Amino acid sequence: MAIVSLLAPRTAAQTDDPIRNTAPLTILQINDVYSTTPVDGRGGLARVATLKQQMRAQGRTPVLMIAGDFLSSSVESTVFKGQHMVAALNAAGLDFATLGNHEFDFGIDVLLERMAEAKWQWVVSNVLDIATGKPIGGAAPYVVRTFGPLKVGVIGMCLTTEGLTRDKLERIRLIDPQQAAATYLPVLKNERVDVVVALTHLSFAEDRALAERFPEIDVIVGGHEHFPITAAVNRALISKAGSDAKYVARIDVNRRDSGSVERFYELIPITSALADDPGTAAVVESYESRLGAELNVAVGSTRVPLDALSTRVRVAEANLGNLIADAMRANVDAEVAMINAGGIRGDRVYPPGPIIRRTLVEITPFGNVVCKVALPGRVILAALNHGVSKLPQTAGQFPQISGLTMRVDVAAAAGDRVRDVRVGAAALDPEKTYTVAIADFMLNGGDGYTMFAGQRVLTSPEAGDLLVIALEKYIVAKPEVAPEVEGRIRIE
Repeated sequence: MAIVSLLAPRTAAQTDDPIRNTAPLTILQINDVYSTTPVDGRGGLARVATLKQQMRAQGRTPVLMIAGDFLSSSVESTVFKGQHMVAALNAAGLDFATLGNHEFDFGIDVLLERMAEAKWQWVVSNVLDIATGKPIGGAAPYVVRTFGPLKVGVIGMCLTTEGLTRDKLERIRLIDPQQAAATYLPVLKNERVDVVVALTHLSFAEDRALAERFPEIDVIVGGHEHFPITAAVNRALISKAGSDAKYVARIDVNRRDSGSVERFYELIPITSALADDPGTAAVVESYESRLGAELNVAVGSTRVPLDALSTRVRVAEANLGNLIADAMRANVDAEVAMINAGGIRGDRVYPPGPIIRRTLVEITPFGNVVCKVALPGRVILAALNHGVSKLPQTAGQFPQISGLTMRVDVAAAAGDRVRDVRVGAAALDPEKTYTVAIADFMLNGGDGYTMFAGQRVLTSPEAGDLLVIALEKYIVAKPEVAPEVEGRIRIE
């Protein structure tokens, strides 16, 4: 097996390898794609489409696979509910997809609509429709395809541990991925396939456990993590290609006369060096042009002005900060929420009246994701003390909060200014564990919030909603909002 260095670009030697270029199957892998267009100059489904066409022109047999998480979440998905992504992937020539946790974000009915619109083959073995007892949406648990002399079995699996709420579980039954593998891998063996490909949206630990238990798996085309991963476990090559199609993993698969399977791996950067496929680009642009109008649609209304002035939200409790923190707490059903004020933008007072979607994007523009963590009270206290440590200066780390109240003694030493913290009606217990909603930016140590490192994560950045989506869901669910400054933060 040849594995090219993880982040290495293509070279002429790799591309022209005569052994590699006799491989009858070329897998092109993407996963966790939330944008149809380039992000920071990388990615773009129209470029991916061109890459597939180039492979075919070179005499390869390219098969484009996506390992889950693409119907949500993005600003576009709040408008189109994943329809834009299905249309773009149809145009790009996607061949196989499995489900990720974000495919369920808009409910089962919307998922079934998107699955019906797709022109590709859905493969998932462990998400069953309770009404039929079969894989959801007419998906196949596995498929067998022949590529030249190579008979290939593909089995699909979705994670069962994150992102699926109780209302969705009333209509579907989740099977443990290893149980599903134990059911269907013997079927593929009976089909006498030469190569087994697992198309999965599982954590890396779950993919590794799968490869350890089932050595008959040759390739795991995986998703869920948002950074490139390549590993060899038993005979399996595990590949994850990052996110937003900034890279495509190319895996050429061959089988020697001896029966051993060869896999040649390369991570291809998707840049402007690849021209846009005109057909795919036209589909993408049709939705992008519609998005402009959709951003001006009202999603709710406010009875009071919403204060986004940075000179307010970065030094004191603000009614908009309360609204956002409340939305985060509701989104993941946490006891407490906090957000760094630097994540709240707009720097203006929005007047009473309709709230348009564009305003929500202006207020929360960074693509932050709502996470849920389990924190001892002492860690919460440390976070609050860090948040107010620069007062009276304005600072992005200043916390806007929900579910708790506190008093701040600015005259005290930085790091020991917070007093009388209460969660609900009870005093904060330093040793008690609380559930807390925070943005992934803070979870990853942004604005100096290093105290969250090593704490137990209940909803990860890969599983959570974008903050802008959480805020829209919260506003849509109410006749109107009227957040007030309530004394959550009392500064002395």
